[in-house]
Amino acid sequence: MVPRKVPDYPGVDQSGSWYSVLTPLTFLERSGRYFKDKVAVVYRGERKSYGEFRDEVFRQANALKNSALSKEGKVSFISRNRPEFLASFFGVPWAGGVLVPINFRLSPKEISYIINHSESEFVVVDEPFLDQLRPVKDEVKAKIVLLEDESSPSKEEIRKELVWKTYAEFLKEGSPTPLPIPVEDEYSMITLYYTSGTTGLPKGVMHHHRGAFLNAMGEALEHQMDLNSVYLWTLPMFHAAGWGFPWATVAVGATNVCLDKVDPTVVHKLIEEEGVTHMSGAPTVYVNLVDYMKRNNLKFSRRVHMLIAGAAPAPATLRAVQELGGYMCHVYGLTETYGPHSICEWRKEWDLLSLEEQAKLKARQGVPYVGFEMDVFDSEDRPVPWDGKTIGEVVMRGHNVALGYYKNPEKTAESFRNGWFRSGDAAVVHPDGYVEVVDRFKDLINTGGEKVSSIMVEKTLMELPGVKAVAVYGTPDEKWGEVVTARIELMEGAELTAEEVIKFCKEKLAHFECPKIVEFGPIPTTATGKMQKYILRNEAWRKFRESVGKGVNS
Repeated sequence: MVPRKVPDYPGVDQSGSWYSVLTPLTFLERSGRYFKDKVAVVYRGERKSYGEFRDEVFRQANALKNSALSKEGKVSFISRNRPEFLASFFGVPWAGGVLVPINFRLSPKEISYIINHSESEFVVVDEPFLDQLRPVKDEVKAKIVLLEDESSPSKEEIRKELVWKTYAEFLKEGSPTPLPIPVEDEYSMITLYYTSGTTGLPKGVMHHHRGAFLNAMGEALEHQMDLNSVYLWTLPMFHAAGWGFPWATVAVGATNVCLDKVDPTVVHKLIEEEGVTHMSGAPTVYVNLVDYMKRNNLKFSRRVHMLIAGAAPAPATLRAVQELGGYMCHVYGLTETYGPHSICEWRKEWDLLSLEEQAKLKARQGVPYVGFEMDVFDSEDRPVPWDGKTIGEVVMRGHNVALGYYKNPEKTAESFRNGWFRSGDAAVVHPDGYVEVVDRFKDLINTGGEKVSSIMVEKTLMELPGVKAVAVYGTPDEKWGEVVTARIELMEGAELTAEEVIKFCKEKLAHFECPKIVEFGPIPTTATGKMQKYILRNEAWRKFRESVGKGVNS
């Protein structure tokens, strides 16, 4: 196979020995051949070698082909972080298909929309989530394959009503016979990830083979992964291409430790027992882990490389992880960039700074990964000055940027234009070139003509002892337009009053940045731990409309 255009230099080998298509499927060819006896996957105490994992991938791929999956046909997967799900990142594209991972916490209507919008021909459903398809069984057109789980069996009548085949039955249609890599065009789709749809219907983000390959290489390089690495799956595989790690771990022959649920007791146990070297997650994952370890007087017995993203980490969280012996690495990106696109590259001289100063530096989004591009543009598409003050929008481009939104040219044109992907994130660039996101543009609070960064206030409040999570957002006010409001979720047993919160903020922040309203209670989040401030904001606007007795546009 040669590329579409062969260089015309005199003496070029026209057979194309100097070319191979960029696809992460080549990673499993390597690891399955040379590391076939090494542990690839650990799950519920059982171990699977790379040879066994490779066999399962080909069984899955051959079963799909024998079940008449069309070329670039879609296969949805609704599952916890199980080995079968990990295998699908290779098995589905090896069958010539496109994988569609689905967040199992979505509503039945949302799940049905994604399955049908993607035109999925098959949907593999982890048994605990089978019942979620029952209300939309007449809408779902795909064949349902049940990924069984003896620990949470579904009712027999539901099985008969919904299931085409069990996963075990489905695999019998296949075999471990190796298949040639079917990818002819590096820019053909490999996965189709749907965004959360917080402001409308979910959008299908089209990832391509070339981007998946290069993103995985970036992850392995930036996070020093190798054959001896052990990756713990605390990040849902259904989120933002699993940040590239379904492919990056296999690229280097690392061990994947899968788990059903992110419970801090189980997470700490696996870190110690399995020799975990790497893990990823949103801040809430680490807040809960740190709280558990502190309460039980525990520390890490080895350095664990912890990627954090999804929301800006609070300096208190970064500091606590370091004190317990971990190493936290802040990365930044979106589903449209296969997860991480930039990293707060750590400079050795910063080790001499106080923990407080280190935490502030580490909270920045940093610089682009090797080979990727990132900038901050003003409203006229000009780079903002590197002064740490001027706010613009983060823009990205490179091999790991998605092709666009599936069957949605209007949204594609809106977010991908003039050769850059527009993130919607407001940021500044510091004098050293490091980018720091100050907020989502939609989350900036306009109070009395002043713009307040909700992220900055959240970081400040996370310094208060006993605070587990904070959501800061603007609520309507007749005089000020909006006022700063903080919803605080406390650690178990912690006590804090609104007066104490406001007093603390007045010592740390400008007067207009301090919360005028302080609430205590749970904070709505996505399955990946990202705060859903729009839910709190919408509720505040609803109450405001009712109180003034007239329509107000939110």
